[in-house]
This record gives sequence, C-alpha cells and structure tokens, in this order.
Amino acid sequence: MNTISLSIKDLLDDKVYGLDLKLFAGEKGLSHRLYSSRIQKPGLALTGYTEHLHPDRLQVLGNTEISYLRQIPEESAVLYIEKLCTFPISSFIVTKGLNPPGFLKKAAEDAGIPLLGTPHQSSTFISLITKFLEETLLPTTHIHGVLVDVLGVGVLLLGKSGIGKSECALDLVIRGHRLVADDIIHVKKKMPAALVGQAAETIQYHMEIRGLGIINIKDLYGVSSIREKKIIDMVLELVDWDPEQEYDRLGIDDRVYTILGVELPHLMIPVRPGRNLTSIIEVAARNFLLKGMGYYSARDFHEKLLARMDVRPLGNEVE
Repeated sequence: MNTISLSIKDLLDDKVYGLDLKLFAGEKGLSHRLYSSRIQKPGLALTGYTEHLHPDRLQVLGNTEISYLRQIPEESAVLYIEKLCTFPISSFIVTKGLNPPGFLKKAAEDAGIPLLGTPHQSSTFISLITKFLEETLLPTTHIHGVLVDVLGVGVLLLGKSGIGKSECALDLVIRGHRLVADDIIHVKKKMPAALVGQAAETIQYHMEIRGLGIINIKDLYGVSSIREKKIIDMVLELVDWDPEQEYDRLGIDDRVYTILGVELPHLMIPVRPGRNLTSIIEVAARNFLLKGMGYYSARDFHEKLLARMDVRPLGNEVE
C-alpha cells in the first residue's frame, strides 16, 4: 500500500482545488487517513449488500442515493446505514448541496465517521476530488539535477556536482529551449507510468552558475524560456571522460534509468574540453522524437552494414 496519506481534515482545509466542503457530523473522525485516490458511490451497499464495499475510499452520496434513503421506510434506511457504519468508512460526502437525513447524521456521529457536504454536482465533485487525491497521494521523490524542455522532450540532466549541468541548461535556454528546474527537482509519478518534474517553489526559475551566482531565467529571457512542470522523457548523465572506459559508439543497445518504478531511456555522455554538449543534447532529443515515430538510426545503420558484409543478423539463421 502507498505510504503517502492525508487526513479528512486536509480535505476540509483545501483552498486550491475548490472542493468547498463542510462538516455535518463525525468530527472525531477527521483524523482518518486516505491512502487511495479512488472514490466509490456505495450503491447496493445502501440496500444491505456490502460485498464490494471499499471502506478505505471516500463514499460519495449524490441525489440518487439520498433520494433512495428518503423514499424507503425509515426503519429499513436506519438499519442499512447502521450496518454500513460498522465498516471503517473513511468518510461520507454528500453532493449537490443536499441536507443529509437525520438518521445518517446520527449514525455517522455515533460511529465517528466524518459526514461532509459540498454544493458541487456529483460528477463535478468526483472530478475535483480525484485530481486533488492524485496530486497529493501519488509517489514522489527528489532528484539532484537539471530538467529542461528540449523540442518538447523532457530531458533530465544528471551528473556529479560541478560537471556542467547548469551551464548546459543555460546554453539550451539561449538556443530557445526551456528551463523547468535546476538543482533540486520534485518528481511525481502520474499513473500509469509517467513522471512529472518541477522545481521547488523557493528556487523556481532560478539557476546557479559558478562565477556568476544565482540568476533568474524568467527575468533574463522571458516567460517563453521557462516551464512550471514537464513530463520526464529521457535521462542524460554527464560523466567525466575516461580514456580507459569503453563508451557506446553505435547506440544499438537501449539503456534504462529507473525512477519510482518507471524506466526511462538513459544515455551516458562523456565530458571533456572541446565537446559541444549542448548540440549533443539537442541531437539526443531529436533522436528520441525519431524513435517515437519508429525510426532507429543506429539499428538501420547496423542492418545496412550487416547486409553490406553479407552477414545475417543474429536470430535470423535459416536451418
């Protein structure tokens, strides 16, 4: 289970997503924790059938559910609600500005289950609360590096301190590309398998250049030079040039770098005086876009070379 959680009180305190919640009953249950971004409408659970009830999810009661509870005999409604409240329900939320029946308020209060209300329609509220929970509960991590948007490709630059990541990013900005984050990158996993990076609020749009100090990219180059967040598409790791190290010269084998369980294309770029790293990064981004369209330059070249040498690729031997 995801260890990231938030309390029901956090929903009440929201001022950003416009949940607009108020408390009807069950104040002592505001410390209940949510671990899932999924919600549930109880449906048949209001008739006593609780086989597929997920008490860990928010239970949303709309016009249909409240109307049903008001139309059936009150004795039956009380019995069903009391049975429902025997489960460790995280919270009930009544939509459309409806006033919950008194027996629902009493059962929630007695069981210590927060009963909240919102003026939003059910569909609108479900959309808002799902976005809120996904933003809050999905796995996150922090990475030391630089994230830039190069030709629409989210390029994460990694490497030891002082190797030139920020200088590369600055040169890319000068060439018309966009800075997302420098130094500390907040990375959040979006389902099913996307990673979104952004800068910490205190250092957003800023970059540290040794010899110059802290500069503000937005002020220097305008709003077209920055992005608030970007999906990370590939990882480029800058490493010191080692003459004894054998570097990939063909690019046939795909290397991956794993962050929060998501595998990203990974390239290792050796750094030494005279190498134009900015151009190399641009070419890497363009090559990534080509691969997305099904064009693999290295493999095409390798196949043509084998054909020229009249050698069959491995795995294609004819017995």
